[in-house]
Parts: sequence; structure tokens; C-alpha cells
Amino acid sequence: MGMSKWPRSLSEARKVQDRLRKKVRIEKLKKEPEFVAGVDAAFSGQKILAVASLFKFPELVPLEDAFAEAEDSFPYVPGFLSFREGLPIIQAVRRLKTMPDVILFDGQGIAHPKGMGIASHLGVLLNIPSIGCAKSRLIGEYKEPGAGKGCWSPLIHKGKIIGAVLRTRDRIKPLFISPGHRIDLEDSLGIVFSSTRRFRIPEPLRRAHALSKKKEKSAF
Repeated sequence: MGMSKWPRSLSEARKVQDRLRKKVRIEKLKKEPEFVAGVDAAFSGQKILAVASLFKFPELVPLEDAFAEAEDSFPYVPGFLSFREGLPIIQAVRRLKTMPDVILFDGQGIAHPKGMGIASHLGVLLNIPSIGCAKSRLIGEYKEPGAGKGCWSPLIHKGKIIGAVLRTRDRIKPLFISPGHRIDLEDSLGIVFSSTRRFRIPEPLRRAHALSKKKEKSAF
């Protein structure tokens, strides 16, 4: 989906969301990942800046960062985040010299009202295994996980497990993890947990977020 075909209206976005949802696959990873990326986007005026930060996995060594800019041409609508941030994020990922085996998104995978959060949407378009790693819940019910690092509980919607609520640090607010595309929940949890060190947020996402905010403050 190129820039000329990127939806500019909510009605177009709904059609694309419905079409792409049929392509989402939740399955075991085919191989252990060697490279994991985190992506993030920042806003300044009418511009969006996206960052993709690539790490060696599981060592969590930062390898490279890539950037992309785009005009903010889609309105803020809950549940349609990917249509606002998606294009520059895709461009940033494609500018990496080494393609990631898995991408972490600050948002939802299938734990979304349409089963099509930003991790699922862009995972399908990039055809790369993707994980939603959100700081808050969008849908689903859960029991609070244990207080210790690594404790988790299932996130359930209409009787189906759509994700997990994972404690990445002792006695710190959990993250809401859901598979996006070409990965299952078990592998998603393992990668997120292995990508987390001293902080609540996985390292690739922390770096991408820090770089996007730095660029945002300098007005690109």
C-alpha cells in the first residue's frame, strides 16, 4: 500500500481494516529471532516522525536507527491509530539496513475492537512478525497478575484469549501484550520479557520512543 493509496477518510480506513483483518495469522515463530526492532512516532504541527530502532536479540545490543517523515493527513480516531502513524513507520522500518525478525509496537495487536490494532495492521503490510506492547487496555477482561516480574494473566474478550497482562518489573504497572501477525501469544510474551531489562518498557521500544521525542522537541 503506497502513499497514493493510503486511506484519507474513515470510511476508506474501515474498508482497508476489514480487508487486512482476513490476512492476520496467529502462529508460532518459524525460527528464533536474531534482530528485534521497536518503532514509535511523534507529532509536530502537521508532521509525523517515525523511528525504527533495531537491536541484536537476545543480547539487546542496539545496532541501527532509521527515520521517516510524513504529513499528518488522517484524523485522530480511537481504534484507527495505524492509519495516522502507519505510513512513516513502514517507511522507517524499510530504511533499516537489516530487516528485523520481529517488530514491537507501542499499541495493540489483536487485542483491538476489530482484532486489528497497529501491530496487526502494519505486521500484515510489512509481512513481518509483530507484537502489540501497550501501556493500557483497549478491550478485554483480566485478573490482576501477581506482583512479581514475569507474572502474567490472560486478557479475555468474548471467551477468547486475545493477549496477556504482563508484569515486566516487580510491583510496577503491567503491560498489555497481544500478538499482531505471524506470531502467537507464547512467543510474544517470551520476546517482550527477554527484551526488558531495568525498565517497564522493552529496550527497543524505549530507544525508539526516546529518539522520536528528541526529534519532536527539535521540531524535526
